[in-house]
Amino acid sequence: MCWETVNNNHSDSTMMKRKDLEMALQSVRNFESPDPALEQYMTPATMAADILFDAYRRGDVAGMKVVDLGCGTGMFSIGAWMLGAGMVTGYDVSEAALRTAHANAESAGAEIGFVLSDVSEVDDVADTVFMNPPFGCQNRNADRPFLDRAMDMAECVYSIHIAETVGFVEEYCERRGRSVAFSKIYKYEIPHTFVFHTKTKKTVDVAVVNIR
Repeated sequence: MCWETVNNNHSDSTMMKRKDLEMALQSVRNFESPDPALEQYMTPATMAADILFDAYRRGDVAGMKVVDLGCGTGMFSIGAWMLGAGMVTGYDVSEAALRTAHANAESAGAEIGFVLSDVSEVDDVADTVFMNPPFGCQNRNADRPFLDRAMDMAECVYSIHIAETVGFVEEYCERRGRSVAFSKIYKYEIPHTFVFHTKTKKTVDVAVVNIR
């Protein structure tokens, strides 16, 4: 399915380069009061731009209906809109995060629908889903409801996971009749955010997987 954009002020994605997208996403505001139970860490602009631009070059963004599942403050939502998505909706369970997401979208001039919802209650369909689900550090297997809902609603999913769990993600998807088309490793820098963090920052290897 292909959704035509109706916004006459929509960004001209044919003119946007990867570096331009990264620079634009640097202005997306972070969580004001992140919730440790929800593992609220904003996807770095550099990583988000790389993931989005690769998806755009594969034909998974422009003109498509895109859902940002667990959208946080709107990083993937805004980036997808900038790359010419026909329709973008972000879902999150946090009212505070969605308030910031609305403000970020307004600052970017982006027309995005944001919806307050637990992932298990999202009732939507999409061409492409982008998500950075909880890694399960606070609640074991917290990423599974996101994987289930994403695979139910879209043929194409881009999802971020701890790199060492990619084998599990591949097996989990195969049990659902889906497959991981490719994965790409990134260095994910987690800043000192919560009181239980003992270091100024921590870098972990994460992988974005493309599920089809």
